[in-house]
Amino acid sequence: MGCNGIQLKWCQEILFTFLLSVCLLQHVNCDYRLDDSSGLGRRFDGIGGISGGGATSRLLVDYDTQYQQQILDYLFLPNFGASLHIFKVEIGGDAQSTDGTESSHMHSQSDENYQRGYEWYLMKEVKKRNPNIKLYGLPWGWPGWIGNGTMNPFENPKVTVDYTMKWIAGARKYHNLTIDYIGIWNEKAYSIDYIKELRKSLDENGFQNVEIVAADGKFEIVSDVLKDKDLADAISILGFHYPGTITTEDCWKTNKTLWSSEDYSTFNDNVGAGCWARILNQNYVNGNMTSTISWNVIASYYDNLPYFRDGLMTAIEPWSGHYVVESPIWITAHTTQFTQPGWTYLQHGSGVGHLDGGGSYVSLTDGQDLTIIIETMSHKHSECIRPPLAPYKVVNQTAQFTLEGSFAKVTKLYVWYSKLGFSGADSTLFVQKPSFVVMGGSFKVNLGIDEVYTLTTKKIGRKGSYPASPPSASFPVPFFDHFESYNLYSEAFGFADQAGVFEIRDSGDSSHGKVMQQVTTEPPVRWCNEAALPITYIGNQSWSEVVFSIDASVGSSSGGALIAARVVNGGCRTHNTGGLFFFIYANGSFSVTSNLLQLDSLASGQASVSPNKWFNVRLNITASSASGEIDGQTVFLLKSIPAIVPSNGFIAVGAADFSSRSPMMFDNFILTSASPLISKLGVTDT
Repeated sequence: MGCNGIQLKWCQEILFTFLLSVCLLQHVNCDYRLDDSSGLGRRFDGIGGISGGGATSRLLVDYDTQYQQQILDYLFLPNFGASLHIFKVEIGGDAQSTDGTESSHMHSQSDENYQRGYEWYLMKEVKKRNPNIKLYGLPWGWPGWIGNGTMNPFENPKVTVDYTMKWIAGARKYHNLTIDYIGIWNEKAYSIDYIKELRKSLDENGFQNVEIVAADGKFEIVSDVLKDKDLADAISILGFHYPGTITTEDCWKTNKTLWSSEDYSTFNDNVGAGCWARILNQNYVNGNMTSTISWNVIASYYDNLPYFRDGLMTAIEPWSGHYVVESPIWITAHTTQFTQPGWTYLQHGSGVGHLDGGGSYVSLTDGQDLTIIIETMSHKHSECIRPPLAPYKVVNQTAQFTLEGSFAKVTKLYVWYSKLGFSGADSTLFVQKPSFVVMGGSFKVNLGIDEVYTLTTKKIGRKGSYPASPPSASFPVPFFDHFESYNLYSEAFGFADQAGVFEIRDSGDSSHGKVMQQVTTEPPVRWCNEAALPITYIGNQSWSEVVFSIDASVGSSSGGALIAARVVNGGCRTHNTGGLFFFIYANGSFSVTSNLLQLDSLASGQASVSPNKWFNVRLNITASSASGEIDGQTVFLLKSIPAIVPSNGFIAVGAADFSSRSPMMFDNFILTSASPLISKLGVTDT
């Protein structure tokens, strides 16, 4: 009986278990044939990484140029580190999209600006390193005017197509960037009418080469593609998220290119590296997927935000310059440094398949060179965050490979090797081993557990390096920012927006100059639970005792400002986060609450505040007490902080509402002191 649909996964597992038992019980080292004489498999489209999908590169752009450039080299410079082939970015939508918000190029229908947001800068930096890298844009959320007040961005497909087209055209006009791939809406409902209208508009406006990837979710779109020829013609690539290396027979019936267009999302220790090694091979071995793209490309967002360190490397300290080149970088290099998009996989059974003792191998060629990648990741050392991984076994084994067809003439293979260390054992990462001599068209490889081999005819490969980055250090305290040193429309150092967007703007007031202004005018079309009001975080989640102040100006009597400390939850959990929140309204009233939803009142009163007038607000928190000041006058005092207030968290500033009538501006941020929570054992919680 053949395998089809969802049965495919279980059929593959049964077949693999049978082959494993045969080889092991008979103590046979089964041979593997690499042969292109009967044709090749699918075109290889490259390995990529995602910037955004939640402001995941937010802290990277705050690094000093020297260290930022080094980090980008490790990720994108060919023949140096990860050497990625595809760079996928979030099309900022003013919405919370996992770990923060990213600025839209159109906050309103009449607004258009292609200088804000850091993805433009990163795309240009990536292109400097590799002019051939492919660029891929995808929205997570949308500004609120899209959908005309609904939560459906496809309420009027033509309006949304115009929004997307302006982003693509803006990339070319203002940044000389060519977008290669465009997505629909990350992991949300797609619109068939929108996809068709987008394809039509791309073709009519000179963007025929931009390929549509749909739908960046599960398999639902496959059935629509099979029954709708116009939809099928509009889509170039079927992109799936976290498929567990499996696709379905219906996917193959579409004759479309198949991608794992978001995958990995796993803590970047050695288990994460094992996850990455396994899926880079097995997404093709099991699922015929010709590209795998990591969420995220770099973990450059504050710790204690969701999915901390789920990137190929880590850079969370722009104030110190410290960063860490994690093991997934070198696992990536095993594929990316010895292949390029446009190469071709060999056929299954003739260069692609499972190893009989566990693990997998893939072979790729450009018609001249040959590259073979082998992985033997054990189950417990290669589990990804999702989906669950069915049990399997890996054993030490000897694999014999026979080269046939045009590869029969190969006499030498260069060897690059990694072994991931566990239980205290050291790792060996991406080192060159002595070359293999191919005798009579065959060679043997002794394979241990949790290893990766690259065997290639290409005499290249480099484990790039820089001197060690500076030592790790805490956020600098005291800290002051008057916001004058930034370009307009950029973000201030260290501030990580969790709802709304806070940009550098001209205040129009000579005494204040440039300020940090909340610029979104209405709640967005959300991707996840969205906070009801704009807020941005800075600092360290472990801070307990803090003293900080900021100047604020509220544009109308309906608006207000907030400052907060001990804010515990960010990302998609910001909407109901706890903390100590000090709200000050332009009509002079103020309140203090323990929840962003303002479900309680710890203090309230009236102060001397009025619209369009600058005032200074200050928050002082000790281990057990808290007080707030406005223009130097104490307006509330909590002699004992209630137990419902968290013991530690970020500090934050924000606005009391989304409103174009009430612009919220901040200036002269001063963090006087900040101390972390001390545990009962007396150990600093960092």
